Amino acid sequence: MGEQPVSESTPPVVSGFSMRGRVLRRGDTPASNGNIANIITVVRIFMAPVFIWLLLLDNGEMGPIRYIAAALFIIAIVTDAVDGHLARGRNLITNVGIILDPIADKVLTGGALVALSILGELPWWITILILVREFGITIYRFAVLSKVVVPASRGGKLKTVLQAVAIALFLVPLFTVLGSWVLWLNWSVMAIAVVLTVYTGIEYLWLAWRHTRASKPVTTTPGV
Repeated sequence: MGEQPVSESTPPVVSGFSMRGRVLRRGDTPASNGNIANIITVVRIFMAPVFIWLLLLDNGEMGPIRYIAAALFIIAIVTDAVDGHLARGRNLITNVGIILDPIADKVLTGGALVALSILGELPWWITILILVREFGITIYRFAVLSKVVVPASRGGKLKTVLQAVAIALFLVPLFTVLGSWVLWLNWSVMAIAVVLTVYTGIEYLWLAWRHTRASKPVTTTPGV
C-alpha cells in the first residue's frame, strides 16, 4: 500500500541493500534503505505477531486484551498510510521498501484473518479465499515484475481499504456495547470485501494476461 515501483515519471529507486543516503529529508539523491518510511514498515511487521498473540490470548472473551489487540491492528493500518505518504512525498522510495510494504500488509491482515478463524469468529473458507488471492497475486506480481507491471485498479485500492475496515470491525467488539445490529454491519462490510477481493483478483490476472500478450510494461501502484 505504501510504496510504488518505478515509472517514467518517478525518480529511480535505490537498488541493493545500501544504508547510505537520505533517511528523512526530501531530495533527489538516493534514499537509504534505512529511511524513515522503511523503518515504519519494519515496525508494522513486528507489530503483527504481538497483535496476533494478544488476540489469541483473549480467546474470544472480549475483554481489555481484545481491545488492546484491536488498537494495535488499527495503529498498524494507520502506519501503512503514513509510510506511504512519507515515501512518496519525500522521495524515499527504495526497492527494499517496495518488497517489504506488501509483505507487511499481508502478514498483518493475513494474521488477523487466521486468528479470527481460529477463534471461530470468521469462517475458514473466507480466510482461505482471501489468503489465496492475496498471496497468490503478490507472488505472481513479483515473479513477472521484470517483464510486465500491471496497474492497480480503483477496485483494488478499495478492496484493500474494505479488508482493513472489515477486519477492524470484527476485532473491536462493539456489539457488546451497541447491540447485535453491529454484527449485521460487520458481516455486510466483510461480504463486500470478499466480493471485491475475488473480483479484483480476476481483474488483475486478466490485465496481466493482456499486458503480457502486448509485451508493453506499464506503471503500477500498490494495493492490488
